[in-house]
Amino acid sequence: MKLTLLTLSILGIFSCNSSKNMLPNDVDLPMTENPTDNTDQLTYLALGDSYTIGEGVSDTGRYPSQLIATLNAETGKSWASPKVIAQTGWTVDELDRGINKAGIEGNTYYLVTLSIGVNNQYRGLPISKFEEEFENMLLRAISFAAVNTTHVVVLSIPDWGVTPFATQSGRDIGKIAEEIDAYNSLKAKICEKHEVMYIDITAQYRSLAAQPDMLAADGLHPSAKMYGLWTEKLFEHLKTMDF
Repeated sequence: MKLTLLTLSILGIFSCNSSKNMLPNDVDLPMTENPTDNTDQLTYLALGDSYTIGEGVSDTGRYPSQLIATLNAETGKSWASPKVIAQTGWTVDELDRGINKAGIEGNTYYLVTLSIGVNNQYRGLPISKFEEEFENMLLRAISFAAVNTTHVVVLSIPDWGVTPFATQSGRDIGKIAEEIDAYNSLKAKICEKHEVMYIDITAQYRSLAAQPDMLAADGLHPSAKMYGLWTEKLFEHLKTMDF
């Protein structure tokens, strides 16, 4: 199917860099970061890529913001605005560099979420490389949660192959699904190894992402409504924690 102008305008799927989607080390990487200065409030660090920053939706529509709104409304505790370190297009190593640039080493967060890996899959990077990098990133996330593994949550990679963008791209939808499953299997295994909660959002995404109201205008990224479903899954787990 011929690609539309809208599709071409978001070429690179989850990335905005034209040279193999790689970001040079000397470039300042724009990201959304909300400092959590009030020590009386519980703090939340969200690490990831376009799915975390909420490409195509408002700041309030992305799942970190929806999650904080829900926690503030339902837990009886005060939560600070989320600190988000994420950018459309980031692979695991680029997220690592983004964290370094943010200078948050040594900070402690009550909650840390991690959603990463889709761009490794999209670019066809070696899955063995992802396995090593993801485990190192998970350990880093755990360190930000004061080495409390119960305060870290990992989200699975959604299957972007079910979206209209994927259909128009001409990519092999079956291959995308197989690769996403392989990546998620590794993530689940590594999370189990380190006793970190792993939440599967992939099955639900596959069943709903073809619906127009579940996607942003680009026909690729989730809408605020879809992020709301992820928020529900996160909250169902988090409400069991002793705040």
